Amino acid sequence: MPNLVAGEVLFILNRRKNMSANFELNASLRQDKGKGASRRLRRDNKVPAVIYGGGSDPVSLLLDHDKVMHSLENEAFYSHILDVKVDGKAEKAVLKDLQRHPYRRAILHLDLLRVNENEKLRMHVPLHFIGADVAPGVKTSGGVVSHLIKDVEVSCLPKDLPEFIEADLSNMNLNETLHLSDLKLASGIELVELSHGEDHDQPVVSIHLSRVAVEVDEVANEGEGEGEDAAAGEGETSSEE
Repeated sequence: MPNLVAGEVLFILNRRKNMSANFELNASLRQDKGKGASRRLRRDNKVPAVIYGGGSDPVSLLLDHDKVMHSLENEAFYSHILDVKVDGKAEKAVLKDLQRHPYRRAILHLDLLRVNENEKLRMHVPLHFIGADVAPGVKTSGGVVSHLIKDVEVSCLPKDLPEFIEADLSNMNLNETLHLSDLKLASGIELVELSHGEDHDQPVVSIHLSRVAVEVDEVANEGEGEGEDAAAGEGETSSEE
């Protein structure tokens, strides 16, 4: 491996880990329904879920809460094809919705969408921002990076679904903005927002001077202006005398 700083090594290791991740959810069929039943299930450390789509009827499921929480700690889980095993029968699905408890560390419900390998799906994929430490706007001009969006919605076949998309800042200068159309996409992947027209080419990330730096610069310019005015006034007084 070439000489890399610690942060770059950690990023590469995490990326390899995510790319090789294989998420499997073991579920059982849920028989009882209703709010009261859901509360009892959660007390038993179970998570109610539903799997739907793919030309089949929706099916209510039960999942192990702790195993779901452990999977959710991995970013790739949110944009990965999942293996859902229901009483021994395996189905491919993606996570479409997640309900968390408003203040406790608990999952209330999962929505899983079946996927068909021949049909495109739409998923939100996280952005990974790279190259900020070497961007001229940061390294040379002292700018700060503003992340304007953190994920994008993509349309692609299940086999092409990326776990993340990189936003490369390494060539960005001060007061420049990276837009959706600047993102490098693998073959077969489209950004849903751009399909609506050029006016939907949203900004992704920008580099600008911090507000404090701008204010200091403005104060300095004002001071220079006052000094020039004072010098001009003294010159006029001398002439009159």
